[in-house]
Amino acid sequence: MPLPDANSPWPPRRWAPELAEMAVDDAWYSGDPRRLAAVYQGQSHRQDGRRRLWGRDRTPDPGRREHRLHIPMPADVARRSAGLLFSEPPRLTVGDTALQARLDELLGEHAERVLLEAAEVSAALGGVYLVAAWDAELGPRPLLTTVHADAALPEFRHGYLTAVTCWEELARTGATVLRRLERHERGRIEHALYEGTPDNIGRPVPLTEHPTTAAVVDSLGPSGAIETGIPQLTAAYWPNIGPNRSHRGSPLGRSDLQGPGRDLCDALDETWSSWMRDIRLARGRLIVPAAYLRDRGPGRGATFDEDREVWQALDIPPTEAGAGITLAQFAIRVAEHKSTSDAVVRQIIEAAGYSPSTFGLDGGGPAATATEIEARDRDSMVTRKAKTRYAGPALADIVEAMLQLDRALGWSRLTPERPHVAFGPAVARDPQSAAQTLALLAQAQAISTETKVRMANPEWDAEAVAAEVTRIHAETGQAVPDPVPNFTA
Repeated sequence: MPLPDANSPWPPRRWAPELAEMAVDDAWYSGDPRRLAAVYQGQSHRQDGRRRLWGRDRTPDPGRREHRLHIPMPADVARRSAGLLFSEPPRLTVGDTALQARLDELLGEHAERVLLEAAEVSAALGGVYLVAAWDAELGPRPLLTTVHADAALPEFRHGYLTAVTCWEELARTGATVLRRLERHERGRIEHALYEGTPDNIGRPVPLTEHPTTAAVVDSLGPSGAIETGIPQLTAAYWPNIGPNRSHRGSPLGRSDLQGPGRDLCDALDETWSSWMRDIRLARGRLIVPAAYLRDRGPGRGATFDEDREVWQALDIPPTEAGAGITLAQFAIRVAEHKSTSDAVVRQIIEAAGYSPSTFGLDGGGPAATATEIEARDRDSMVTRKAKTRYAGPALADIVEAMLQLDRALGWSRLTPERPHVAFGPAVARDPQSAAQTLALLAQAQAISTETKVRMANPEWDAEAVAAEVTRIHAETGQAVPDPVPNFTA
């Protein structure tokens, strides 16, 4: 779709269902009880047959605390997903040595942090967009940036991203909303500024109306857009994992909470809220005759303090039989709440495709090697491997575009290549275990020096491995010259 027509609905109806679902995922990911209540209180439980904790209209009276408790399990799932993918930064390699040096310069520590954050957002919302940008004031190099899935409108053809329109809300004054739109197409980037309402895009206004968009006016070409000078799209879509079960046939990925995950998180919050309610009710209270209490004085009224130990006054004579001080103490159902909570947490983890041990369940016991951890976390490793198949192509696409931009903008004369993406291990290898494995293989004469070097340094390229093998042979005396030289006739 091109830039939207004036006074058209916003967001467009084409992606409204997916964006509405992302709004729910965003509320869970944020961990803000007010946002959860705002999302669910607009949905009657009669509409879907569910009676959710956060869908109940329980606006507290002034001075009364909100006793519903939120456990940030959705954020924890997204964080663990990102950690599994990028516990070690991915390695992107190209064939040319000079281009590899430039690539390593472009993908420094900042890009590694961007990818780690993008992986977490992708797990929470179902996807994220990687966007190549540049700013001469920040340095002569392309920059890796991200746009969250709920702030972009993609266009796909045969499953491939062909264009994407990103938007940002710059200002909101009453019912007036100022939005910046940035549309990425092959070879060009178009910018626009609209003044509308929360549900209508409104009318286009000059880019000079806001400092954010005024900064790009000088970069616009004769067509009114920024000409990138490269044939490739300067954005790539990174789906979390597929398929999208709620919207079959959609090219968008699904979040880790799609399906039963949200309802299970609601059940977890209800379990903990009930547990905390038991603790509140189990505070020791004393029931005493009214004569035992102090009067606040005429006209001062009375207030209830839930933290006071004398809880309720009964209007009975203190000398009456059985009218003395009575202790009210309720039981706290710790075991029942804990077992229910643990079972729900386990279900959330398994529904998202992970092993309980990845989240600290089924723990304990002696220290394990990396191989043992991967065997114990088999479901997590399978999910991680599946996610790398979605992340790898998107990462290769955007890095190739960055290399093309680097040349098109005159910052490099190197010929761009599509990089090869290799993800690091999910679990750091145990050096002692790896050394023992190599020693046993060498003792059995079942491994060559080259293979040992590759196993010890999996991130090395062929040239570095060959150089290390040569040094080892020279130091150990294995570099013996050929006793039968080649004679040419």
